[in-house]
Amino acid sequence: MRLDAATLPAAARALVERIGRTPLVELTLAELPAGSRLFAKLESVNPGGSIKDRPVARMLLEAWQAGTFARGRRLLDSSSGNAGISYAMLGAALGVGVTIVVPGNASRERLERMRAHGAELVVTDPIEGYDFALREARRLARADPERYWHCDQYSNCHNWLAHYDGTAGEIVAQLAERGLGPPDALVAGIGTGGTLTGAGRRLHELDPALRVAAVIPETFPGIEGLKPYGEPGDIVPELLDEGLIDETCPVSADEAVAMCRRLAALGLFVGPSSGAFVHAALRVATARRPARLVTFLNDGGERYVSTGMWRRD
Repeated sequence: MRLDAATLPAAARALVERIGRTPLVELTLAELPAGSRLFAKLESVNPGGSIKDRPVARMLLEAWQAGTFARGRRLLDSSSGNAGISYAMLGAALGVGVTIVVPGNASRERLERMRAHGAELVVTDPIEGYDFALREARRLARADPERYWHCDQYSNCHNWLAHYDGTAGEIVAQLAERGLGPPDALVAGIGTGGTLTGAGRRLHELDPALRVAAVIPETFPGIEGLKPYGEPGDIVPELLDEGLIDETCPVSADEAVAMCRRLAALGLFVGPSSGAFVHAALRVATARRPARLVTFLNDGGERYVSTGMWRRD
């Protein structure tokens, strides 16, 4: 289905037109081997403040155009926070009710942003983890299918297609503007798997030698925006193309925060998943020495102030 943007309410159209085409910034860090260059997409400039605006806009607008929300049906999904903000923001602009199941350890700033847009929040026990919120959203959808349309970002094909059609092409074009070819390595995490799958597939088509590294958080306390992966009982997102993954890079919360603080000293104020990505990218560069690496700065650091990650006692 091809969306006709002219059919959108003016507020929604204004937001959608500003999603994507984010800057590609080069990171100059001491650990990079000679000849290696590391680039990152600065996704906090999207109107919802994160990379999740891209897939959420596509998933929600495809459903909206199909008449899914007729007679007051609500959008339902689980989220650790950023997708929830995107759903709430765009839902408000479209006049669509939004219900988000979110783990209780999501930062206060993200919970308040969702509520500010009018989203209904179902907050789950943080001890139960990331996957419990996903299962609870599925339970609610089964229990009341007339009230809820479960977007299910973990299996919705428009999630990864947003990155296949949009994000990857931007990366290639922005590298070409610098006189460079496609990346030799892509470093991304697994939340839903949409970024890794969509961008990874498109970039792999352009260069079959592309290496894809998946960033894996420690199980507890975890890293907001990244889900556990690889242990018995961990839910593997249906849309994740595991065949694209050449290596996994475990990263602790402390390592992610330490990198965020380093990036802040360079003028880049980002959240913990971004710190994890850059930490992992440096390890990939050191071990593999690819010439061009690309990763993502998924959101801004402002929405994590309440977690204490910026406190220096």
